[in-house]
Amino acid sequence: MDLFSELEWRGLVYDATEGVRDVLAREKVTGYIGFDPSAASLHVGSLLVMMALAHMQRHGHSPIAVIGGGTGLIGDPSGKSAERQLMTVEQVETNLAGIRAQLERFLDFESKVAPARLVNNADWLTKLSAVDFMRDVGKHFTVNAMLAKESVKRRIESEDGITYTEFSYSLLQAYDFLELYDRFGCTLQMGGSDQWGNITAGMDLIRRLRGGKAHGLVMPLITTASGTKFGKTEAGTIWLDPDLTSPYQFYQFWLNVDDQDAVKYLRFFTFQNAEQIRAFEEAGRLEPEKRHPQRALAREVTKLVHGEAAVQEAEGAANLLFANGVSTLTSKQIEQALAGVPTSAVEMVAGGWAVVDLLASAGITKSKSEAQRLIRGGGLSVNDRRISEEKERLTVEDAIENELFVVRKGKRDYFLIRVVKPLRG
Repeated sequence: MDLFSELEWRGLVYDATEGVRDVLAREKVTGYIGFDPSAASLHVGSLLVMMALAHMQRHGHSPIAVIGGGTGLIGDPSGKSAERQLMTVEQVETNLAGIRAQLERFLDFESKVAPARLVNNADWLTKLSAVDFMRDVGKHFTVNAMLAKESVKRRIESEDGITYTEFSYSLLQAYDFLELYDRFGCTLQMGGSDQWGNITAGMDLIRRLRGGKAHGLVMPLITTASGTKFGKTEAGTIWLDPDLTSPYQFYQFWLNVDDQDAVKYLRFFTFQNAEQIRAFEEAGRLEPEKRHPQRALAREVTKLVHGEAAVQEAEGAANLLFANGVSTLTSKQIEQALAGVPTSAVEMVAGGWAVVDLLASAGITKSKSEAQRLIRGGGLSVNDRRISEEKERLTVEDAIENELFVVRKGKRDYFLIRVVKPLRG
């Protein structure tokens, strides 16, 4: 199976330029995907394009991961309703280091056959003068075409509009494609479907300035079965950095995906082949209560991102919690099982705490009123006990070994609250 066919059966082709299927079948191609360094970690929304680069290398093509150290100083308006806060060079450099380590788990930068490359577009963009850029690049783009881009139109129609800085972003990305074409013979750019306009701009620049033929392939933007944006939860973004999202939380995210999404995500986010995925799908149909596709998904993606040891720890923690219940465990066992779960401390006080006060002060809810709504909706448990009364109080005797509360918010978000003795003045 060639690369295009691989991506196609996995559902990873949303659109592609004419001829790209044939080119990928008969030639070894160098292609790239850009990554935004707006944070020190990538998140699960980045996994789709990371997998695309990994599939590319597995089929003998040469992938390039472009870290937007230059474009990251500006920010892509695609999919954004307001301008991003501009980052400093130092912030970008810090973020680059974190992203580099995560990409290395998916790409082989030491391969002798089809080595992956990691480049920073700041290497060339920060050396461009404004006059040279406008003369050599800007003259090849009409304002009419730039205004026609959907991301630009949405921002122009918004209350805040769009700045010249963001308006020029697509030209910088087009220049990236040209630079990679010149340096590495790169003829393919991939990305999410919202990048189509930026990709075709780069192809056009290569044609105009070099007379070369380049290609584009975009993947679908993922939403869940409920229609929400993939990777966003009540607890926030699911990060690839274990310090931001613990391996246990990461594993649980995949384990709890909707039945309608599980098999699709196995195609998207794992290297399992069609036969293996069909087997998980059939097992899920025969025994839906055992969630076979979700378990396979959680294992495979957690192993890819965090390693086999993290899978064992996450599954061990889940078995410990759900088989025995927290009331049968010691504080130490619980903290080991839920390592990385958000933890806060509360001082021991006579008479204990109102539950709504405890949740708000621990940061588990944003306010007391949110805590009250959570209780009314039946979405709060403390130490395996459902909290049903808004005025309920907890005392130190309710804590496990008089020192630990295990709070479950909703179906899968866990928090720990440790009781500590007050500091003496």
